[in-house]
Amino acid sequence: AEQVKALYQGVDFEEVPLDGMRKTIAARLTQAKQTIPHFYLTADIGMDALLKVRAEANDAAPKKDGQPAYRISVNDFVIKALALALKRVPAANAIFAQDRILRFRRADIGVAVALDGGLLTPVIRAADEKSLSAISNEMRSLAERAREKKLTPEEYQGGVSAISNL
Repeated sequence: AEQVKALYQGVDFEEVPLDGMRKTIAARLTQAKQTIPHFYLTADIGMDALLKVRAEANDAAPKKDGQPAYRISVNDFVIKALALALKRVPAANAIFAQDRILRFRRADIGVAVALDGGLLTPVIRAADEKSLSAISNEMRSLAERAREKKLTPEEYQGGVSAISNL
């Protein structure tokens, strides 16, 4: 638990001790994940309205030296939506730390970035508090530096939830 907590130094969270039943459930779920085959469900969704809003936001972006100040992606909307969902359901804005759950007050979202030979997951801190344009610019910078292998550990450690392969 102390090693996990060390990843979140300086981040505001509440520690929720696990009772015997929750400890047993956690152990059984871990065992099930490791030993039982899984299947995953997917769903097709209509994105027309979101794509329209995205296009309008990008068209309205202020120009800086003839270039848009930001370019919002669908991924940026997903990051923001997950962050807001985690704030709406605080029990989901948490991680398991051996004998306790750490429940966070802000939504720090990791976003997988493909690299040669693997993935890095830079973290958008307090994504629930940021605008789509701020998320977009920050994600672009983090992804670029991840591909160049120039991120600091603080930039890719300590996320609460993650998005991978949209």
